[in-house]
Amino acid sequence: MSILSNSRKHLTPSEMETLQNVAKRQNFRNYSMILLAFRHGLRCTELCNLEWNAIDLTAGTISIARLKHGTPSTHPLTGAELRALKRLKREAPNSRYVFLSSRGTPMTRQNFHHLLADLGREAGFEFPLHPHMLRHACGFKLANEGRDTRSLQHYLGHKNIQSTVVYTNLNANRFNGWFRD
Repeated sequence: MSILSNSRKHLTPSEMETLQNVAKRQNFRNYSMILLAFRHGLRCTELCNLEWNAIDLTAGTISIARLKHGTPSTHPLTGAELRALKRLKREAPNSRYVFLSSRGTPMTRQNFHHLLADLGREAGFEFPLHPHMLRHACGFKLANEGRDTRSLQHYLGHKNIQSTVVYTNLNANRFNGWFRD
């Protein structure tokens, strides 16, 4: 990812909030997909392939098997995520996969890409929206909150820290407090 590129690579926190509100009004499954993808920095395929056996609703954790030879990890789930997942489980109790299409089959990358593009237009975004923007939004949000680069690397499952430093390179807050008047 080029830092100097003019194309949008991520959503800001306020854009994420707008997108989630639009999705929640439209379809609860779509909202839940966006919520988990953003909060856990999931790639599109990681999200679509998510199975119930990776989620412990009692302990409130999600085990993430990363693609691209990434490092797997277990993340805590927030109350909003747990409520969303419990509702999805009630709606399809016998499903192996967490996210199902309207036909009852596992969501595909193409399905998610199209629904996210549609939601972006409905949200009034003047740029094309694609699934990987949610992963980048997660990385930039956490970096801007001051999370250390090594922890962020493990959270996102990056094998190489060079994949992670892009999030901290653009964080202007990293220079706060260097000089005082």
